[in-house]
Amino acid sequence: MAQITIEHHGKVTLFTINRPQRKNAICKDTALELQAGFAEFDASEQRVAVITGTGNDAFSSGADVSNLPELWRCIPGSGFTTDKPIIAATAGWVVGGALVLTMMCDLLVAAENTKFSYPEARLGFTGGMIAGLAARIPHKVAMDIMLLGRTVEARRAYAVGLVTELVPVGKQVEVALQQAEELANSAPMVLATIKRFVNQHVLPKSPSEQMSETMRQLAVVREGEDFNEGMAAFREKRKPVYSGR
Repeated sequence: MAQITIEHHGKVTLFTINRPQRKNAICKDTALELQAGFAEFDASEQRVAVITGTGNDAFSSGADVSNLPELWRCIPGSGFTTDKPIIAATAGWVVGGALVLTMMCDLLVAAENTKFSYPEARLGFTGGMIAGLAARIPHKVAMDIMLLGRTVEARRAYAVGLVTELVPVGKQVEVALQQAEELANSAPMVLATIKRFVNQHVLPKSPSEQMSETMRQLAVVREGEDFNEGMAAFREKRKPVYSGR
């Protein structure tokens, strides 16, 4: 069963995490499907992406501990890269890795019932990528979220700049799609250049972001046809024939 749904609205692609029975928790398959979906989006003629979760109770409750994902795979700028704008549309809980996912999007439209939470200091583990939050909102506010793990309501998140637009519950996807349509009608090269300048030269990358980017690049080699050909040629004691794929 697909963990996400993908819809096209003109030049806008809507990704929906579709696991309401688990509060849209991100499992291994979810992360892989999002990574593959965004790679296809980046290579396509589509211009803008919106990512949301089914229902209004939770954008996502974070990593599914019953089927732990390599969460970095579905994080923008880490598991995949694109110079095209990505808008997050949230309602209800945004927990742990889901907070990381939304903070790495370019814009964030939040329903008024959105609640952000990063409880990993209490749970005894972290992937470390949340450190990038301190580059995106005021330092002390970010430390409050990361260290104390206190829930941040939508209005507070809007006030500190984590959320870019606050809307009534149930309107988050509609408004995000409206913004995406506006972006889709703007000059793609200008949008791409601005986003690339910001991501590559303005926002610092945390150690975990750098690590996951390296893992992604190595995975391209490890999962490619040339890797299988090289291993086969070694076993068969013959000269490999590489395709560059």
